[in-house]
Amino acid sequence: MCADPKNDNQGHRERLRERFRTVGLEAFHEHEVLELLLSFAIPRRDVKPLAKDLLRRFGSLREVLDADPEDLQQVRGIGSHASTLLKLAKSVAALYLKQRARQKTPVTCTRELIDFCRTALGGKRDEEFCVLYLDAQNQLIEFETIQRGIVNQAVVYPRQVLEGALKKKASAIILAHNHPSGHVRPSDADIRLTRTIQEIAKFVDILVHDHLIVGEGSVFSFREEGLIP
Repeated sequence: MCADPKNDNQGHRERLRERFRTVGLEAFHEHEVLELLLSFAIPRRDVKPLAKDLLRRFGSLREVLDADPEDLQQVRGIGSHASTLLKLAKSVAALYLKQRARQKTPVTCTRELIDFCRTALGGKRDEEFCVLYLDAQNQLIEFETIQRGIVNQAVVYPRQVLEGALKKKASAIILAHNHPSGHVRPSDADIRLTRTIQEIAKFVDILVHDHLIVGEGSVFSFREEGLIP
């Protein structure tokens, strides 16, 4: 008697889920992580080939989660439900890291904030400039994107940054933006902008703790590199 492929597929899904419940994702290959995610969006199909197709197309799990839904749907078998779930996975991770960062006390910039910025800004095709507003205890009040632009052309006005800080009653701020090119070294314009914001912030007793630049898998910290004393 031949085995039922549907039962084999269901058994494989259950084994994946049980492994996750038991040991988490540490022992999973990238394609197995995608399989597990896709199994919730595509209920009656072997999704291992789809997971491997996605990795071949985009290169890595991170790049799959960073991809636009329209690009994801160019992979045969990936529809709107599956592409939405993949984007949801990254958004949930970013929200989790944001809420976790709010519970910490970032004297300058904690690992939670760096991880959050990397998740929120990593993989973006266009440059985005964001501000993390901190209260008097250096806890996160809010994370706000104040400018979006095409690659390498985000125009940020210091007044926007300071108006947001005053409106939210922030005592300090951390600046963050991404370099879609992947290179995290600051440009001369980045350095000038940071210094300008620092100088203006001094007049209203707001500290600039750091400026983070997010690139391809790495983050540049102005403070760690001595550009902010």
